Amino acid sequence: MASRTIVLGSTSPFRKSILEKLNISFECASPNIDESALPNESPQALVERLAVEKSRAINNYNDAIIIGSDQVAVHNNEILGKPHNFENAFKQLSKFSGNAVTFYTGLAVIDNRTNVVHSLVEPFTVHFNELTKDEISAYLHTEQPYNCAGSFKSEALGICLFNKLDGDDPNTLIGLPLIKLVSLLKKHGFDVLQEQ
Repeated sequence: MASRTIVLGSTSPFRKSILEKLNISFECASPNIDESALPNESPQALVERLAVEKSRAINNYNDAIIIGSDQVAVHNNEILGKPHNFENAFKQLSKFSGNAVTFYTGLAVIDNRTNVVHSLVEPFTVHFNELTKDEISAYLHTEQPYNCAGSFKSEALGICLFNKLDGDDPNTLIGLPLIKLVSLLKKHGFDVLQEQ
């Protein structure tokens, strides 16, 4: 049987680089969906729903396995957006100092031939050091993580902000839980190791 087309329903360069670790061929497509939360929707329900919607929105392939993913960062029951500028990022990191932030990543894999979807939510918690204003400023001026939820890049200098990471798969923090993805792909009959 010819190998199935794998499509990553994301234009995120971070998710693309994570998926490349699996050494499989895949295409990227933009899902173009409304990412607004529904009234009273929990962060976990939001990311799982959006991951499923993203995988379903890629509908220009006849016979593909499509991956959708979405992520939010939560601190004190508040969903954190991207800071977009220094001031907002400084406020976010000041709030996180000495505290924990949990990232919820929704993951969905759909076989568009059968319309079967498998989805889940993977949590990952980051515990922050007590941060001084000078440390926060130095970090932000150096890395400028203004398009990252939580105002840091864990895969780079942001690691200096933490005292502990708590989760099953460090890829989850960057936006694509690979361990769980491999298992969902297998449920659709796509075995990553057999594809090598």
